[in-house]
Amino acid sequence: MPADKKNNNKNRGRLLILYFLGLLLAVSVALPAYIQSNFLNQFIGIKTVSLFFVVANLLTVVAILFFPHLIKKLTNYFLTQAVLILYAVSLLGLSLSAGATVALLSLIIFSITSNLIWINMDIMVENFSVDASTGRTRTIYFTFINAGWILSPLFSVYLIGKGEYNLTFLVAGFLVIPFFLIFLNQAKKLKDKIKYQKETLLATIKRTWERKNLRGIFFIALLLQLFYSSAVIYIPLHLFQDLKMSWEILGPIFSFMLIPFILLEIPAGILADKYLGEKELLFTGFAILAISLFLFYYIKTPTVWIWAAVLFASRVGAALVEAMRETFFFKIVDAKDVGCINVFRTTGPLAYVLGSTLAIITLTFFSLNYLFLVLAIIMLSGFVFTASLKDTK
Repeated sequence: MPADKKNNNKNRGRLLILYFLGLLLAVSVALPAYIQSNFLNQFIGIKTVSLFFVVANLLTVVAILFFPHLIKKLTNYFLTQAVLILYAVSLLGLSLSAGATVALLSLIIFSITSNLIWINMDIMVENFSVDASTGRTRTIYFTFINAGWILSPLFSVYLIGKGEYNLTFLVAGFLVIPFFLIFLNQAKKLKDKIKYQKETLLATIKRTWERKNLRGIFFIALLLQLFYSSAVIYIPLHLFQDLKMSWEILGPIFSFMLIPFILLEIPAGILADKYLGEKELLFTGFAILAISLFLFYYIKTPTVWIWAAVLFASRVGAALVEAMRETFFFKIVDAKDVGCINVFRTTGPLAYVLGSTLAIITLTFFSLNYLFLVLAIIMLSGFVFTASLKDTK
């Protein structure tokens, strides 16, 4: 067998392992995701919930920015284990919490570690990817992750019914065990085999800003994460508290709305690799997102099928933007460029900071649904950033 073909087969095997680990991790992270705002609301008011997410995610941004230094010093493989242990501890703390102090501290650790572990995974997946098939590799990886997000709302509803919020956090923590065992078993295949690029944090930020493609895709990722922050924190709050929809209804709706991530991302990645550039699909995705957010603001009825349809449509837009975000970014960086990957992944917590700050301002003057109108207007800037990109085709 030729060396290149043998190497490709090895890489495919390693990627399959990482795809499965991504699925396990996604279920674990997603189980608490849609219930965390309502869980916190037991202890503190909605404005304080928003302020808490600002603080937690600012700390997460700081942790991400200094993470490359630790990766270069301690290796990505070792840090994956350390972050996993801290992540499991945070979930154990949430499952045992009976008061605000333990709950808030545990959620801060959860916020930091659940972001850092995806960076560890990014580096491993990129290490076994080639540019010619980046779209396919990244979208298959994200399809596995999104399968976990689809399963989680249904599990969350069942677990909340059995033991309130605490049991959900406990089950999420137990899922770390099979992940950890598989990860240790595959040590030879997953240990660091690359020399990371040495670059200061300021130099990485400067390079990201000066390169038009990196700058454009950074802001596109930030906009998508801004939508996700509203989807995870404020849409459940709006539907549960304002429109009085029960978790028994919301669980199936939230699972149904995530189906586009399974159906669309792999075809979108193949289209971007073989036939189109990324820009056409980004334009389409942002148009759908903006319209959907406007409908979140406009619809005042708790009719199940209407909300199921609009939430589903919003994820069609998000799936297209997500697929192209991953495809475009990982075509212009390599695994050794760990600093750039870390700066890119600050978009998640930064978006939570921006989204929560917007919510605090909006709730001072208006009801919660006006936040979605503001976000719909902001999403229109996605057309400007998309136009600034140069297609990789």
